[in-house]
Amino acid sequence: MIEPTKKRTLAALLAMSLVAAACGGGGQTTAPATGTPSTPTTAPETAAPETTAPETTAPETTAPETTAPETTAPETTAPETTAPETTAPETTAPETTSPGTGEPTGDFTIGFSNPLGVGNGFREEQLCTAKAQALVSGQVTSGTWTHRNTDAAGQLSDIRDLIAADVDAIVFNPLDPEALNPALDEAQEAGIVTVAIDAYVTDPETYNLSNDQVAYARIGAEWLFEQIGGEGRVWYTRGIPGHPADNDRHQGVLEALENYPDIELWPSEEGVHTNWDPTTATNLASELVASPDYDSIAGIWTSGMDSMVVDAIQAAGKPFVPIVGADLRAFVEQLLNVSGNYEGLTGIAVYNPASVGGAGVELALRVLNGETVETTTRTLQDSSGNPVDIEAVFLPEPEAYDNASEEGLARLEEINVPDLDPFWPVSWQIEGWTDYDFETMKACRGPGE
Repeated sequence: MIEPTKKRTLAALLAMSLVAAACGGGGQTTAPATGTPSTPTTAPETAAPETTAPETTAPETTAPETTAPETTAPETTAPETTAPETTAPETTAPETTSPGTGEPTGDFTIGFSNPLGVGNGFREEQLCTAKAQALVSGQVTSGTWTHRNTDAAGQLSDIRDLIAADVDAIVFNPLDPEALNPALDEAQEAGIVTVAIDAYVTDPETYNLSNDQVAYARIGAEWLFEQIGGEGRVWYTRGIPGHPADNDRHQGVLEALENYPDIELWPSEEGVHTNWDPTTATNLASELVASPDYDSIAGIWTSGMDSMVVDAIQAAGKPFVPIVGADLRAFVEQLLNVSGNYEGLTGIAVYNPASVGGAGVELALRVLNGETVETTTRTLQDSSGNPVDIEAVFLPEPEAYDNASEEGLARLEEINVPDLDPFWPVSWQIEGWTDYDFETMKACRGPGE
């Protein structure tokens, strides 16, 4: 169990008394980058504001630089739509206890760090869910939303900018499990609550809130291995080398592989990294289908770069093989063959809710209101395969739906959200963690914007 971080005023008094103490998966979308102002920002009509985060001169870390292309949002207002009747699968919030009444105690400011955000549908939706949850909570007066493509050194600088903005909590999707720890220590010394979402950090005072990435990978891999009869070559594509979510998914695939000795991961058990960049994934898939190697592939496991791979196969006129993907709307509609262009495609969509962004804001508010958050410790693996114990709030094991069964097809029809950006996950909310409606999430405007 992690105790709530003390308020900023108490931290300041403590710092004065300790003078010498030391400190420790989506496709291309149309939302633009946003910045890191120290005052409430004004969002453009369809996305977050242009980034103003300074260029970092921090020493290079082990996290690779991202390659996602910058995108530019059209300056049009999203059309009025009707919220879909479907919702993400039910989840259960962890049990919490609150001293006193547990009632909200004040107005707060939120800082949000979302690297790899431009051109990645998962990260775009994650930002919008965070803004939406902050808005409907009634407890957040303003937010500073940092949304740009950078590396771990750049994110370290971004978090320090959020500290300087004097926010009450920082919610962030970490690019590296350890590289951000110095800035997280500085935030906590300033009395700021820190919450890592979607992937973990090793800083012991940061709250980790994560989708179950190990289960995400294992569930899809087990389905795929069964679909191809327990034998054959599987093209294995991954995310960013060293990213904690990529490490966890690799662990899940290898766990599934243990029970299928006649499955070969290709080009190797280490797979090939797409960097979660749609252009890179498209190029890799196009190269594969243009080569004789594709004829030896029995199935494909993707780490969220799914619809791009399917489109590359379709464009080349090659036969489809069973494929694992995430719950991005484009891939869901390919499995449903909405356009009529994907006859013969078999696959499974595994839930990976970007609404963890909204859940992270909710967790930060619970801590700021004095609630004690129950966590679980699990043994995961780092980039070298070494065990590491991580204390976190883990969201429930993801659901998955294939188009090879009547039940799966019915659920794919149910979860599809035609009004959603095609490269955003259809799991746009999390039961027990988010309260916004569909229109509020789509508007992508936080408090004060």
